[in-house]
Amino acid sequence: MKLAFSPASPFARKIRIVAMELGLFDKIEFITPIKAVPATENDDYARTVSPLRKIPALILNDGSVIVDSYVIAEYLDELAGGKLIPASGAKKWQVKTDHSILQGMLDALLLCRYEKLLRPEQFCWQAWYDDQFKRAWDGLARYEAHPDVLTRPLDLVQIGIVCVLGYLDFRFPDCGWRKAFPKLDAFHEKMMQRESVRTTVPPPA
Repeated sequence: MKLAFSPASPFARKIRIVAMELGLFDKIEFITPIKAVPATENDDYARTVSPLRKIPALILNDGSVIVDSYVIAEYLDELAGGKLIPASGAKKWQVKTDHSILQGMLDALLLCRYEKLLRPEQFCWQAWYDDQFKRAWDGLARYEAHPDVLTRPLDLVQIGIVCVLGYLDFRFPDCGWRKAFPKLDAFHEKMMQRESVRTTVPPPA
């Protein structure tokens, strides 16, 4: 298998953590760097991997492609016998729902990043930026208020939370999330003791 990824992508980081935790990391060849920035052409990637030009994408040995970080995580989890995503019942749907919320939080933060990095300054919409960032911030408040999510056995939701917090450190280092959310801070420090989390921290910008 091959994984198209970027070390800076929180979505791709999630898959790298998942692969390590499932014992599949050595079975994957990591293809980097893959650029997936708006207004940047990547016709070869669009043609051979994904027309959406998004990462990560998992290229299987038969040439077929799996896209979307949740779908890739679910595929790898199934290969490993189902360790991070419940197979059925209410817990499965709660994990899927929580993951969708976390995915939306990362999407909102990525839009904030692009708004400041790529959009011409005269066209920047501050109210829109603030609204997107608040969506992510409100998501953090949700998990701060439900610490049971942070203390249960490792699952995909906890990995997703780590990737959100890591992306905040990487792209929004002065946002003050640690002071605002002490339970998440303690959770993040504990998770950083895991090799899968510690070794996938994005490189300095």
